[in-house]
Amino acid sequence: MQYNWDWGILFRDPYIWWLVDGLQWTLMIALCAWVIAFSLGSILGIMRTSTNPYLRFIGSAYVELFRNVPLLVQLFLWYFVFPELLPADAGRWVKREMPMPGFTTTVWALGLYTASRVCEQVRSGIEAIGVGQRNAGRAIGLSETKLYIHILLPNAYRIIIAPLTSEFLTIFKNSSLALTIGVIELTAMTRQIEEYTFQGFEAFTAATIIYSVVTFIVMGIMLYLEKRLYVPGMIAAEK
Repeated sequence: MQYNWDWGILFRDPYIWWLVDGLQWTLMIALCAWVIAFSLGSILGIMRTSTNPYLRFIGSAYVELFRNVPLLVQLFLWYFVFPELLPADAGRWVKREMPMPGFTTTVWALGLYTASRVCEQVRSGIEAIGVGQRNAGRAIGLSETKLYIHILLPNAYRIIIAPLTSEFLTIFKNSSLALTIGVIELTAMTRQIEEYTFQGFEAFTAATIIYSVVTFIVMGIMLYLEKRLYVPGMIAAEK
């Protein structure tokens, strides 16, 4: 049986708007989850490099727990299991009354999972600076908090721009798992177009192009920032 190609289906109403709507949800999930991942991951990275052994232990335990459990399993645990462990009223609110439960659950699951990966990037960036700047900061009287705020973190972020970009793109691509709990993001919209039109090749080709375009845009921004903010001697390719 010969396949009936119809690329024009992607530009017809309502299918083109389904793709646009799916992309909007995908970007919303990725950006909201990134805020959680970057903020929490930075805190955990500080804890992992702290001189306090208890903070280092907490940071390490978090990383080992969240990084070693598959993301899909974590998503199902947050969506199906966690509400059942709460008191009846709280569990009912999480499952039914919480605004956009699928979207909210996906954002937090992605954010908490990726925070463990961002933590390791931040830790490696801080450790790449070496003890010299840390000791210099202490020598001029900076507290541990000010040492991180004014010296260690600014330099660490500049060193790890590329790895952080990779983590953001991982969140962007992992957002496709949201369809498993009913969030109609880009991949789910693509499948919906396939079910309505039976033009699966066209629909998934369009999704592939959209994912690729967003990825190339983010990578271009990253390369620009990396050139402008590189730390001499810390990044191998200074262009």
